[in-house]
Amino acid sequence: MQTKNSVTLLLHGGNSTLIWGMTNAERNRRLVEKLPDGANGTLWVNLAYVFDPQWMRHVQDNPGTVLTIGGVPVLASLHAKEDTEALAELRIPAGAHAMEYQDKPRIYNRSLRKLETPFVRELTPTTVKDIERQSYFGAYKGVTDILTKYLWPELALVLTRFAARIGMTPNMVTSIGAIGCISAIFLFYYGYFWTGMAAGFVFMVLDTVDGKLARCTITSSFWGNIFDHGLDLVHPPFWWVAWAFGLGTAGLALPEDQLRLVMIVILGGYVLQRIIEGIFMRAFGQHIHVWRPMDSWFRLITARRNPNMVLLFVSMIFGRPDIGLIAVAWWTLISLAVHMVQILQAVLVRIRGGQIVSWLEQEQG
Repeated sequence: MQTKNSVTLLLHGGNSTLIWGMTNAERNRRLVEKLPDGANGTLWVNLAYVFDPQWMRHVQDNPGTVLTIGGVPVLASLHAKEDTEALAELRIPAGAHAMEYQDKPRIYNRSLRKLETPFVRELTPTTVKDIERQSYFGAYKGVTDILTKYLWPELALVLTRFAARIGMTPNMVTSIGAIGCISAIFLFYYGYFWTGMAAGFVFMVLDTVDGKLARCTITSSFWGNIFDHGLDLVHPPFWWVAWAFGLGTAGLALPEDQLRLVMIVILGGYVLQRIIEGIFMRAFGQHIHVWRPMDSWFRLITARRNPNMVLLFVSMIFGRPDIGLIAVAWWTLISLAVHMVQILQAVLVRIRGGQIVSWLEQEQG
């Protein structure tokens, strides 16, 4: 099979067991289609097994590599026609570089910001549920906020499975989440803070589901990515402004001068943090959150939407949403200061001739 990016896919054997609502053959065709433009060569896949997408990208980037499990070839990039003959007999071709999965080789996944041994499993009716679970958690970013990483992964897994079973697309999930996002703005504005947080919770969970569904079903798209990340980028300031207006309805309005200062800090800090992250990415070719272990740890709690919502939730428990907004302003200011220190430290390292390399990539080496 020839694909749009000049990669030839050879499928060995057959497998009728469905994973995420599709056959293993279809899954591999989608994986090949998602390889970068300009990719070429020939990939051989043993359909008795299923593997994390990262393996296909790694093997394709390293011609002559054969991924094995217990000595059985699972995935290979071919050098010559003779390689196909050997693999058809489930032998490792002469001169090939074998990577044995059971030796636990680790690969740095730049897009998901984590270093791990991606899964490889035999695909059977009895293993598929566990494989889907591994596939789902394999699609999680290694460096993200505390709620996404620890609070709702299990709930999002159930919803991702359900969406895949009924044939929902990631854009459908994003659209439903957008309704919750917009509803939260109006609810906060009119002082319905608990109801607004419930709508926001729906959106935040679905914001996880749409990305996992796209990665697990191999259905990510350029415009879907724009829709999802554009919504993520734009909506937080509207939530905080609506919360501020809602304080007046709830009889807890901040004094005008204090409110002005709080909103300048929250909105200005949010924009400046994003600018700093963008400058860091452009200047050093990686996310600011993956440079050092401390930077990855701080991403758990930095003043993004989810950690800020934790502060607001705690303030609601005590019936003081006004103090919650002030706490968000202080945490935004502290987080902005940390980001400024991070980028200044990186600039100093570069001036002194050092290299800015992710600690995850160093661990891989």
